[in-house]
Amino acid sequence: MSEEERLERLEEWTPRTRLGRLVQQGKISSIEEIFAEGLKIREPEIVDMLLPDIQEEVIHIGIVQKQTDAGEKTRFKAIVAIGNGNGYVGLGSGKADQVRTAIEKAAKDARLNITLVRRGCGSWECGCGQPHSLPFEISGKSGSVVIKIIPGPRGLGLVASEVAKVILRLAGIKDCWTRSYGQTRTVPSFAYALYNALKRTYEIVTPMDWV
Repeated sequence: MSEEERLERLEEWTPRTRLGRLVQQGKISSIEEIFAEGLKIREPEIVDMLLPDIQEEVIHIGIVQKQTDAGEKTRFKAIVAIGNGNGYVGLGSGKADQVRTAIEKAAKDARLNITLVRRGCGSWECGCGQPHSLPFEISGKSGSVVIKIIPGPRGLGLVASEVAKVILRLAGIKDCWTRSYGQTRTVPSFAYALYNALKRTYEIVTPMDWV
């Protein structure tokens, strides 16, 4: 989405939820406040307003068929990842008769699924203390796919598949290893397994959180 489209969309936006009205009125000025309060984002415009530097990447476009009385109905399914490269990432899917419409639906769904990613330096080879990787090893699962993200030292880069590299870059992770098991050629399951792993980074309590 271009900057002009984003601004035009925000001008036409009429909030339907209490959270949306608070964001539009400026009473909530950062997305960190939403996560701190444990609120649910139900309008994609909230993310557009609080994270203006959000980026979109189309992960996968496939064809799905449905059997109806008139025969087979063919539609397109898109998987889109979003992120600001600084600790926020989202993943969504959408189906439509046209590819463009499916991508737009998936982008809106990804905004509703945006999550905060805990970053750090969890590699024993590094210890620089900068948020270039993950603070610990984490794994995620979707379908038959299990993916494990292992913190790497600074300068390593992303040792992962092309799909994983896109999502990790959008999340702001620069150095890590990945291991995957199961039917990894199934792109939607692979992408959601990685997203679920990143989402779990704030579910684990570390010694830093004991204070």
